[in-house]
Amino acid sequence: MSEVDDRFGQELDESRRNRPLGTVSEIVTDPVSDWATDFSHVDPVWAADPYPIQDDLRQSCPIAHTERFGGVWLPTRYEDVAAIAYDTERFSSRAIVVSNVRPPLDLAPVGGVPPISSDPPFHHDARRLLLPAFTKSAVAKQEEATRALCHSLIDSFEGRDVVDGAHEYAQHIPMRVIANLLGLPPEDGPLFRQFVEDSLESVNRPQEERIAGFAALADYLVAQIREHVDHPRDDLITYLINAELNGRKLEPQHVIGTIILLLIAGIDTTWSAIGASLWHLAGTPGDRERLVAEPALLPTAIEEFLRAYAPVTMARLVKEDMRWNGVDMRAEDWVLLSFPAANRDPAQFERAGEVVIDREVNRHAAFGLGIHRCVGSHLARMELRVALEVWLSRIPAFELADPAAVTWAASQVRGPRALPLRIG
Repeated sequence: MSEVDDRFGQELDESRRNRPLGTVSEIVTDPVSDWATDFSHVDPVWAADPYPIQDDLRQSCPIAHTERFGGVWLPTRYEDVAAIAYDTERFSSRAIVVSNVRPPLDLAPVGGVPPISSDPPFHHDARRLLLPAFTKSAVAKQEEATRALCHSLIDSFEGRDVVDGAHEYAQHIPMRVIANLLGLPPEDGPLFRQFVEDSLESVNRPQEERIAGFAALADYLVAQIREHVDHPRDDLITYLINAELNGRKLEPQHVIGTIILLLIAGIDTTWSAIGASLWHLAGTPGDRERLVAEPALLPTAIEEFLRAYAPVTMARLVKEDMRWNGVDMRAEDWVLLSFPAANRDPAQFERAGEVVIDREVNRHAAFGLGIHRCVGSHLARMELRVALEVWLSRIPAFELADPAAVTWAASQVRGPRALPLRIG
């Protein structure tokens, strides 16, 4: 075992043994009784259709609260979401997924999955390390392979009348793209899906289950890092192993955390965005027919799909007790930054509750606001555009095979998980 191999393995083992779990709160799985005072973003009703709930809250209780997960606030107005997203003095990003465990305070300013979990001033340099991999020119190099993959996925549908647009198409596109960027085996796709579910869709499960899931992910990544040390190549894992921050190699937990971020967030967000767009087009024949007839409109329509079906809700932790916009926030309260709710605020967007595929002015927040705006936005847009271009050119006529069979992820990244489409 090389010195670098040993450094990663030893630090991971030491972290597991010695790092405190953090503050643990009671698991509550009861149905929501009152969305203003007892909401849950993993409730099946919310997962199925959160928009009417958000609209009602925006009118009656624009900053909702729940004692679930140890205390969470939910602002639903664009101005409130934006204010918190830009306020790094009073809100910390050291944990961005609400669960029944708050990580220990000493995790800041790095966080578990830098740079999205990092606070200033560490955040700036950690983010800068990733920018070269996600420029428009770097992303353009991925387009040909992405397009070929989309065609091959549709080729596999031959002879069938009904396919699952989420499970058999949308999820595979970002899985392959991210695997290629990181230098992970593409055949490990089923593992990636399990890691996504363990990280984002198990937040209300017993902690021993969550810990086991994260341990499996960490063990997998350490094995991949060791393989990259032995066989360096031109990919992001090799780059992170060799990268320096302020003249020093990245700490092993930084490397592992950043890989987790790229793997989990890079897959689930785009998978969800592609699936939601297909769901909309399957159920809205006028929009589908127009995009087939006017393919040049697709980039504009994609921005509207991102606005209307923004997949991502981020979280922050309140740093100190304070009165904020009329509510009393306590130190260590969670705040859910619902970019989907912000994107449907009528004070910010005309016809906010409608999907207008030729909307010209569309400064949506689907990729976040503030210092943590998505570093991979160019990549996500490319994947979404290519996925829809290929699908609409190959399958111009399709519809929901069974609207009642469509299911949505109950997590902070919302998108279809089952999407039966009739294509024959």
